[in-house]
Amino acid sequence: MANRNKPSSSDQNSTLIPIIIIASLFFIFGFVTWINGALIPFMKTINELTSAQSLLVASASYISFVVMALPASYILTKIGYKKGMSLGLFIMGLGALVFIPAAEARTYWMFLTGIFIQGTGMTLLQTASNPYITILGPIDSAAKRISIMGICNKIAGALGSLIFGSLLLSGIDEIQKKLSVVSVTEKKQLLDTMADSVVAPYITMAVVLFVLGILIRKAPLPDVEAEPIEVAKEGKTTKTSIFQFPHLWLGVLTLFMYVGVEVIAGDTIIAYGISLGFPAEEAKFFTTFTLLAMVATYALGAFLIPKYITQTAALKVSAILGIIFSFFIVFTSGFVSILFVAALGIANALVWPAIWPLTLKGLGKFTKTASALLIMAISGGAVIPPLYGKFVDLNKADMLAMGLSQKAATANAATEGYWIILPCYVFILYYALFGHAVGLKKIGK
Repeated sequence: MANRNKPSSSDQNSTLIPIIIIASLFFIFGFVTWINGALIPFMKTINELTSAQSLLVASASYISFVVMALPASYILTKIGYKKGMSLGLFIMGLGALVFIPAAEARTYWMFLTGIFIQGTGMTLLQTASNPYITILGPIDSAAKRISIMGICNKIAGALGSLIFGSLLLSGIDEIQKKLSVVSVTEKKQLLDTMADSVVAPYITMAVVLFVLGILIRKAPLPDVEAEPIEVAKEGKTTKTSIFQFPHLWLGVLTLFMYVGVEVIAGDTIIAYGISLGFPAEEAKFFTTFTLLAMVATYALGAFLIPKYITQTAALKVSAILGIIFSFFIVFTSGFVSILFVAALGIANALVWPAIWPLTLKGLGKFTKTASALLIMAISGGAVIPPLYGKFVDLNKADMLAMGLSQKAATANAATEGYWIILPCYVFILYYALFGHAVGLKKIGK
């Protein structure tokens, strides 16, 4: 297929430097995003929260994609991709600085504010970088490029989870034991000391983000534009509105479902392990299991797509694996169940790379607006994980009322909460089978 998106069709290396630069950005927001797995049990302890309340950490991060996606699209139209990426990094740095007064006050809403501000910066980065890497080369190989971005994202996430897990969760088991026996004054001192442990990491993060924000302004990123919509055949109407692309809206809903299950797989697994009785010193590694599973599958996808399998086929296989693993999580127990939560990383890895090109196909001048809508769909990470937490809290209360012990009720409720991911994977399978082609067939695509 002819490609009007590449900066130079005669030089395959013309996109190498831009790809490396965008990969570094995926690394950055992968690192920042996936430390939520460690932040959730940390915040639950220092602010004495329920499971549902603690998962507002994910909500604060991902809800920003709803609030800021369309403004981000407008900003990019005005200042371009490169300046937009730089601005996103600066905003993320400001969000990191909010953690300093939040730790001093040990106030949950202040922490959530800092997370939301960082999410705002990531919204700008995502709104710029995802369509950029999608249209940087041929649309049929977009999933391959996005898979490479995913490898960078998840390796960074694994590192972030390990680093922040070590910094924030070290000694948390002993602290939790002490909290139930010490005086009110001693309890406050313990929690204040624990809260202060976020200050140094977030100051470091802010400095790094500000420096990168300056460097990206000087980066050699070429201007790229999506292919125009094909000229309508005789007797057929041209597309004049974003609402004339049903495959786009189904893709947005699919991405909403996907991000919800991806966040559940990565952000709940540490807390899940703790609820099953694993010490925090062991559980802090569990998010890394999920992310390494994703990295391995991303690498496989980069090798296979599009030479051996299509983007659509990859999406079908991913959805089927997600359905299978969902059942195994609920119907197994202990470490085996945790491994199946981590295995969701295999099911999830190729969903994002496949949905973007399938959804943006044929949109032409509507690509930037469609990209903003897809970024808004990341809010699935703000909605579905707290629903999981709510189900866990309700099930736990019911089981305690039935006479189960605290330990058994906590473990069983956490396991049964994973039923929420099953309908999400079913919808992803629908999009892979039929939804991605709805409307396109009518215009001869």
